[in-house]
Parts: sequence; C-alpha cells; structure tokens
Amino acid sequence: MIRDGSKTFYTASLLLPQRVCDASRSLYGFCRVADDLVDGSTGSRAAVDMLLGRLDRIYRGQPDNEPADRAFADVALRFAIPREIPEALIEGFAWDAAGRRYPTLDDLHAYAVRVAGTVGAMMSLVMQVRNPSAIARACDLGVAMQLTNIARDVGEDARNGRIYLPLDWMAEAGLDAGAFVATPRPSPALAGVLQRLLAEAGRLYVQSLSGIAVLPAACRPSIHAARLLYAEIGRAVEKNGHDSITRRATVPTPRKLALLAQAVTASLASAPRSDVPAIASAQFLIDAVASAGQPIHPPRTLDERAQWLTDLFTRLERQNQ
Repeated sequence: MIRDGSKTFYTASLLLPQRVCDASRSLYGFCRVADDLVDGSTGSRAAVDMLLGRLDRIYRGQPDNEPADRAFADVALRFAIPREIPEALIEGFAWDAAGRRYPTLDDLHAYAVRVAGTVGAMMSLVMQVRNPSAIARACDLGVAMQLTNIARDVGEDARNGRIYLPLDWMAEAGLDAGAFVATPRPSPALAGVLQRLLAEAGRLYVQSLSGIAVLPAACRPSIHAARLLYAEIGRAVEKNGHDSITRRATVPTPRKLALLAQAVTASLASAPRSDVPAIASAQFLIDAVASAGQPIHPPRTLDERAQWLTDLFTRLERQNQ
C-alpha cells in the first residue's frame, strides 16, 4: 500500500529504525484506507460517519477485523495518540470530498494541518517525542509537505474539479478560480501564485529543523529525507517553470539517492532552537497531545514480557465476554 500510494514516504521510511518504521506504516495504512474510503464514496457524509464509527471502536479497544484498523489500534494504544488527531484527519478528508475551497492562506493552513499536520504529530508520538514545541514543528513539516503537493498537483486537482490555492492570492493575480477549474492552463499569473505557495512551504521546511533536531538520533535521517525529498519536488515545479498543468514534477532516482545521503549528513548537524509560535490552526493538536495519557512502552525484560502476555490474554478474555 505504501509503495504504491506514496513513493516518497516509502523511500524516507526505509531509514527509520524497524520498530518506528512498523508503527509509521501502521499509521499510513489507516490514513490511506480512510482517505480512499471518503474519496471514493458518493455520499461522503455516510463514509465519514462510518470512519468515525470505526475510530470509536478502535479507541474502545474493539477494532473492526480489518488489518489497518487492528494495526492502528495497537499503535494508538502504545503511543497514546489522542483521538482528536485522527478525527481531525478524517475531517480534512471530508473537506476534500465536499470540494471545499480556501479563501486565504490561513484557511489553507487549517486544511493542511488536518490532512498532513496530523500525520506529522502522530509520527512524532511514535518516535516518543511529545513536547509542545516538537509537535508544533512536526505540524510545520506536515503542512509544508502538503503545500508542496498542492503546487505539484494543481492541474490534476483542477481537472477533478478541485482547487486548493488561496482564492485571495488568485484574485490578486487576476485569476478567476471558477474559470481556472473549468479550463486549467499554465500562465505567468499562475506561476506567481505557485511561487508564493512554495515560498511558504520553504519557510515551514526551515522552521521544522529545530523539531527534527530533538528526535531520537536514529530517526532523524528519515525525517530529514522526507523533508529534502518533498522540498525537491517543489524545486522540480520551479524548474518546470511553475507549470503544474501540462507537466508533473518528479524527482529522478539518482537525485533521490543523493538526497538520502544528504539526509544522513543533515541528521548530524545541530539546529537552533525555534520559539516561533505554532500555526494557529494546529494549536488544538498540540493541546490534545498535552492532555493525553502516557504511552505504553514495549516490554523489554523477560518479566515485563511475561506480564504483557498475561495482560493481553486478560484483555482478550474480556472482549470475548
């Protein structure tokens, strides 16, 4: 699912320690299933309600007999992922299905926080980093990646009747959103809007560095790889003359390999502490993490594993009853 759904995420995940890699793929699996369910549904509200029901059973410890649900239930329990985070993710998917448009950059931030900042926050939690500043920077990185995706996919989105560019930016550039969706075409005006969007993504990529610096050393290369690979997509858009209508920005394999090596080097460098406030629309995720319970650390000693096994059979017995 990950190999087919997100080659960039898959490439970056290869650098994670196995335990974190497994957890991150469990997160991705549930996110992908949720996205596909809402996106492929003719009645998006019914699909959202169905997902919220599945999420409720996950957080009651009774996930549906689906691989993605069972895997996510395990990760959510072990790493104390507050329910508000996947709920926000599902809300973002519902906004997609409803064809919502975003009048301002702040409105677009609110969307990107839901569909990507949530993933950044959950990734930070599975790496066992929960402090508010780190969660804020994880959201920054997720939002930056989403803005890059929007810049790359603007033509494809328009052909599907969707537009994610800030409407006020388009109006300032003399672009009518409705006419653009009806007949998407490259133009200097559109290039200017995409340039602004990628500049905002670049600002957030830089801002995320202080958060990556506080992650466990073994996790930093992978997150730097994700940052560098997505930023490179933005540079490919720029090299294409900001034409995301007739061309699709890609990163060649040799360049990906070079960026993976660069990510390892970047992980050894220190980063200045950032006291920049969180994106305003991400604050509710930070608050949710702060009020959540503590993670359940995996058993290590023989006695801990024996106790864990006893607890597992006790939980299974209660579920059977």
